[in-house]
Amino acid sequence: MMFEYLDRIAHDLTPTKLKDYWPGFEMVAYAIYDKDHVHLFNHPKFENSCVKVNRNEQFNGSCTLILYEEYPTAIANADLFSDYESLYSILIHELFHGYQYLMGEKRFPDETLGMTYPLLLENIGFRNKEREKLYYAVMTDVLSEKETFIKTFIALRKKRESQIKEHLLYENLIETIEGPAWYVEYKALSKISSEPKDSILNKFVPILTDELASALHTRRSCYGSGLFICLLMEQILPGWKESFLNSENSLFELLSEQFSKSDEVSIDDVAIGEKTEEIFMKVLEERKKPFEQFMNTEGPHLYINGKIAVTSFNPMNIVSLEDKRLHQNFIGVRINNVTYLIQQPVVAYSKDGFNNIDKIQLILKNDPIVKEGSLIIEGMGVLSGITKKINRDYYFFSQ
Repeated sequence: MMFEYLDRIAHDLTPTKLKDYWPGFEMVAYAIYDKDHVHLFNHPKFENSCVKVNRNEQFNGSCTLILYEEYPTAIANADLFSDYESLYSILIHELFHGYQYLMGEKRFPDETLGMTYPLLLENIGFRNKEREKLYYAVMTDVLSEKETFIKTFIALRKKRESQIKEHLLYENLIETIEGPAWYVEYKALSKISSEPKDSILNKFVPILTDELASALHTRRSCYGSGLFICLLMEQILPGWKESFLNSENSLFELLSEQFSKSDEVSIDDVAIGEKTEEIFMKVLEERKKPFEQFMNTEGPHLYINGKIAVTSFNPMNIVSLEDKRLHQNFIGVRINNVTYLIQQPVVAYSKDGFNNIDKIQLILKNDPIVKEGSLIIEGMGVLSGITKKINRDYYFFSQ
């Protein structure tokens, strides 16, 4: 499929077309790859506009923005797409992240807030009601209704700030970074697809309106609200994009500013009905499942105790439950001033927030080598400290 689309992609991805989606949109490098090949376009370190390069660990199966040869490069895995339109629009999405990089975007969220995001019944109820009002605000053509929906959306979000405090800033900043990228993806798909515009928009609606998914996947759900705030800004303030990337305000703050002099709407407390309670329980059950699976996995379990600092992690692959975080792919830690990369599922225990870890747990394929004052772990290295073995499991205490 890759070779079929290469010429068409090169033809369609032009600076002029990018500016149709966002004013001033500048193109960085981009690459289309599959399991065997990588075709790189528009990279300043290569003379030709399209070159074939070797695939390395940066091309890991996803669609994202990377620094390839120290230059921002949007990458798309062609194996993930069955049609040209979807591949083209996702490239526009990732190219926009490259444009944000060029513009010096700094409004990035603290990802640790996403991992400590509280599971609260009342917040789920208010948040889903808020997202419903945002949807109605975009979809209605009646100006008086639109204004009422917007002001109710704003009031509900401000109400939630007292419940989740700094975690609301996390939502606002995810929307600010990802919302415009989803917006240009939607605009690109609308331009290139033969489907009706309403049909295209309906493809994006569930990421805003699916109440269970919204509670299960906080970060991803902010993509939908970010997109719809962008669509709303396009309706009420068509020139908003001109200065947005030079602003320090979040998308939500920009929207709120437009109604700062309007009368506020009063909102009653959102009744916590059976549906919200069901969502809460389902989210709790879904969070418990990977922990139960981890705990029930056979093999010697290793518990590393002591002062442990997190040095690297993947925010998209972490499950939180009370004082535990399950890092499903990898975690980088520093123990006794030595840094280790653990490339397997790890449970981290923290008493106060994300960074204050006092224990991690992992499952070993083989028994470690225990020596006096040290522990040697296959694939990880040497730890200095004391080790105790109880039944099949190992308990290590750092010095």
